[in-house]
Amino acid sequence: MKFISLSFFKNVITLVFLFLSFNVTAQKDSLETVIAEKGEGIYALLRKKGVNPYETFDAFVALNIDNIRDSIHVYEGRTYKIPNVEEKVKVQEPKKAIPNVAPNAGKGYGIFGKKYRKVPIKSSKLKNAVFYLVAGHGGPDPGAMATYAGKPIAEDEYAYDITLRLARELISHGALVYIIIRDNNDGIRDKRILKIDHDEVAYQNKVIPLNQLARLKQRVDIVNELYAKHKGQYQRLIVTHVDSRSKGQNIDVFFYHHEKSKSGKNLAENIHKTFQKKYKKYQPNRTYSGTFEHRTELYLVRKTWPAMTFIEIGNIRNKKDQKRILEPDNRQALAKWISEGAILDFQKR
Repeated sequence: MKFISLSFFKNVITLVFLFLSFNVTAQKDSLETVIAEKGEGIYALLRKKGVNPYETFDAFVALNIDNIRDSIHVYEGRTYKIPNVEEKVKVQEPKKAIPNVAPNAGKGYGIFGKKYRKVPIKSSKLKNAVFYLVAGHGGPDPGAMATYAGKPIAEDEYAYDITLRLARELISHGALVYIIIRDNNDGIRDKRILKIDHDEVAYQNKVIPLNQLARLKQRVDIVNELYAKHKGQYQRLIVTHVDSRSKGQNIDVFFYHHEKSKSGKNLAENIHKTFQKKYKKYQPNRTYSGTFEHRTELYLVRKTWPAMTFIEIGNIRNKKDQKRILEPDNRQALAKWISEGAILDFQKR
């Protein structure tokens, strides 16, 4: 009887492993590719290849995640892989969650920080209104980065500060507000340079996933679960971002909404009208060029249930826009104007 040597088995296993590795690589390499041209987005690329963009958007993002900015923007001139229609996106859930911290009864809202924790009640204009506020990025993702006075600044810190200020304004008029992305130790900060950290969590102290698509899905799931809880009430979602275009491009605040949502369009339009009015009053010699339009390819716009607006505050890499973003009083003004637009929308519903 002949015995097969151990080295023979090792050689067979090695050959099988190499075959499988080659097979997986070949499958990836066999995917169709497309080069992004000027002005094209994900939807346009998918349509150009004859693929249903609504069925394959998530798979496209997962497949090209390292080659996409802010999970929605492709780069002109770069090559992107087109997923197979049957391809599914696997989203990793956080492995653990930070224990919930109960609020201190009678001591105000600790999340706003010591200076701003007590919220004066100004009116009941937003009584029975429910708002969900999402500050862009956070946790392992700082968002757009730039340098000011030799120090690094990050999008998520400024979007979060504006979001906290907005939450405080809405609460002061009687609204119920859910702050979805939270930092339990920052609070509202009256500084120009906001220190960068990565300890933000999602509502109810859930760890924010490292995977970009998982982060977006986590926010969608939280908002939609809360929306079901408040079914029948006036509910609105406001997402705040700071854009990151070329250094030379100065932009005004602009707003996105879902193309099929009349309520979302009204919300964006009412806040936009408020900004037009404020600019006319406080900067009469300057034309406000901010716009509102539908952008259904944005993940949070497509997947969340409440009527919503997605707000881009400005270009963090542009010196003129940095003045708007870094100055604490300007961040407060932005929050107040957004809240006034929300009040207008609530009153016109």
